[in-house]
Amino acid sequence: MRDFDYTRAASLAEARMIAGEPGAMLLAGGTTLLDLAKCGVAAPTKVVDITYLTGLDAIKVDQQGAYIGALAKLSHVADAAAVRENYPAVSESLWQAASAQLRNMATIGGNLLQRTRCAYFRDPQAFPSCNKRHPGSGCAAIGGLTRNHAVLGTSKVCIATNPGDLAVALSAFDAVVHLGDRRVAIEEFFLLPGMTPEREHALEPGEVITAVTIPASNAARRSTYLKVRDRQSYEFAAASAAVGIELAADGRTIRDLRVALGGVATKPWRAREVEKALIGQTLEVEAVKRASLLAMTGAVAQGDNHYKIELAPRIVARAILKVGGLA
Repeated sequence: MRDFDYTRAASLAEARMIAGEPGAMLLAGGTTLLDLAKCGVAAPTKVVDITYLTGLDAIKVDQQGAYIGALAKLSHVADAAAVRENYPAVSESLWQAASAQLRNMATIGGNLLQRTRCAYFRDPQAFPSCNKRHPGSGCAAIGGLTRNHAVLGTSKVCIATNPGDLAVALSAFDAVVHLGDRRVAIEEFFLLPGMTPEREHALEPGEVITAVTIPASNAARRSTYLKVRDRQSYEFAAASAAVGIELAADGRTIRDLRVALGGVATKPWRAREVEKALIGQTLEVEAVKRASLLAMTGAVAQGDNHYKIELAPRIVARAILKVGGLA
């Protein structure tokens, strides 16, 4: 870890100004920045501490939706009664993220900006070729050990999986990321790798995440987050699904359905093909299982990660049947 200058921002305006300088990085909870610095990926010349800024940790829920400040701690949001009642998938995604110690330190804004857990990306000493770290250097993961890599949204220069849990739940319910005066839909905030995998977010130099808002919906109120991983705690998803459902008055017809996937794509992945196939249909086990296969439309396996193409639809189906009351 190399030496860097430390600055405690006195205002959001100051934080934005300094964050726009080359080599500057923001410090909130620090759980991601410290990790990246220790493994030699992040080497900021200046660290801008925003933890002392006031008014950025609010958690508010009303009839219009939820407002969650960027500096709100993951554990505080997960435990907020109004979040648990109106957005259970969001609460569950946070409870299943990281460890208790990290959830007590990590912030909502920082969590959205966490980097991939691709082992090749995080070991620059052993694997100098990584298009996320050094554009144009190549992708050491392609042709390597790929069990934890993406099958959706990949490109010929990057197959790294987005590691988020919260981001998956936010994607299912059309959240919006606040960047000061600018608002960006969550699906547009996370970028596909294409030929520029080093650019993972729509955040521009000098911009700071200030909050996330989630519109109110009946589907969000009746939702869940299902995560399958190699071990029960402190592990990233092999595959996950955030699902919300609204049934018609007959209790059987699907009026609204939201499905987003994690652990299988280069960004939080909205499974709109599954939604379209089931909205307006009767909630039935076999119909759900058939439609869930559409979640892997366009999937491309890279050796060891082929199991995800079979696993993900099963998780989607299980989550839909759970919130629909059939499992």
